[in-house]
Amino acid sequence: MRLLQLTAALALFAASATPQPGWSRDAAPKDFAVGAQYDTTHVYVAPDEVDKFVESFLSTFGGKSTKQVVVTVTPTPSSTSSQLLLTPAGSVSVFGFKTPIPYPFGHERTGYLVTDLDAAVRAAERAGAALLVKTFPDPIGRDAIVQWPGGINMQLYWHTAKPSYDALQTIPENRVYVPAGRASDFVKSFVRFSKGTVVSDNAKAPGIEIGRPNDSYRRIRITSKFGAMTVLVTDGVLPYPYGHETTGYEVPNLDDTLTKAKSAGAALLVDPYVADARRSAVVKFPGGYVAEIHSAAGK
Repeated sequence: MRLLQLTAALALFAASATPQPGWSRDAAPKDFAVGAQYDTTHVYVAPDEVDKFVESFLSTFGGKSTKQVVVTVTPTPSSTSSQLLLTPAGSVSVFGFKTPIPYPFGHERTGYLVTDLDAAVRAAERAGAALLVKTFPDPIGRDAIVQWPGGINMQLYWHTAKPSYDALQTIPENRVYVPAGRASDFVKSFVRFSKGTVVSDNAKAPGIEIGRPNDSYRRIRITSKFGAMTVLVTDGVLPYPYGHETTGYEVPNLDDTLTKAKSAGAALLVDPYVADARRSAVVKFPGGYVAEIHSAAGK
């Protein structure tokens, strides 16, 4: 009888100690972010357009480029030129593949530097992300690609030698387009992983922000140590170029920046407009990279 009681007690203890579906002991995961200046937008450009893109982007935002190298940055055989553009408004990783690009590379929007790659991947999975590409080595560290609810791909990476970059003058925003049916899941998962905060959730944001001035849509803004994020919740009916821009860059004066961009070969796709206390425009740089640029309203 005592043996049966002891067995039942142990079973009860094991059940209470085992995380149940929808619950984890890691309710407040560690903050793996390093800083927004270490998070880059991934830009894939044809090899013969890399130099034109780099020159145009730096002429627009200022800053500098690291030395261009030709390396393998994927877990399967490939070859690409690679360089990092460091600007006061945000950092960009530029890839000019000389070989076909292995899937799913080219579909990830950003690279986030983390303090511990293996632990960060586990935390992302616990938060609801899927591991799309398992951890693999690159010439300067290790990487993995995760996919968040809504089909948003992001690369997590770790450097063997700890980098040191200047703080940004303005924080770029990761512009994430998600369908209405997955928006809540995406926000819940990413906020949990990033230890971020939902700054605003506007169910009636002005549709001019997505090229539909007669409509409204849901816009969610998130901030974390990884930087800023704007979640654009839409029905997918988007006029060009909306949905192609993955990053929004804040600048002191929009008109001055657009003048520099056009002089450097960029095309103005969306004329400046005012919404949500900012003036915004959309441009396309040589090589095809589309970006939103904004400043405070009146600047």
